[in-house]
Amino acid sequence: MKPQTPGMPRAQHVRAMVRSIAPEADPVGVELMRLVRAAANQYDALLDERLRATGLSGPRWGLLLRLIAHEQHEGPGGMTPTELSRCQNVSKNTISALLSGLEEQGLIMRHLDPDDKRVFRILLTEVGRALVRTTAPAQVNYLNRLAEGLSPEERQQLILLLEQLLASLAHAAEAPASSDLV
Repeated sequence: MKPQTPGMPRAQHVRAMVRSIAPEADPVGVELMRLVRAAANQYDALLDERLRATGLSGPRWGLLLRLIAHEQHEGPGGMTPTELSRCQNVSKNTISALLSGLEEQGLIMRHLDPDDKRVFRILLTEVGRALVRTTAPAQVNYLNRLAEGLSPEERQQLILLLEQLLASLAHAAEAPASSDLV
């Protein structure tokens, strides 16, 4: 991509770049992808910075939240690394590294599944559970403050639109592969 022309808004630059390589294509899909990724990356960076004092990263904190939510809804049986990998949408190698770090911190423990001795289940320790309970209110409030530039109505509209976008993406993922790429 060429450097952005001085004075040209980023969205206009992206549109111009897309039109230069695909003149007949509508650039809206590229713009949506860029903006969603940029927002997600910014959220991740801000949350990681905020969580640094707790010794956690955003992905580790997310795993702890997932485990406590599972515990509250499904009981104390824990989750398998494969289930966590799927829920967090990360590879098994990534989940393994995240879990190792949480285990080293004493926030989770691994137990053999009583019904299948080949499978480990991941459980929160009391220390992990206490950390989630003490940090969650401040983290949730912080995430809410990050969206204060939007009115309550705009936040609800954005949530609705993002849910619709996710449904559209899920539908596209289920559709047979298209020959549009060739």
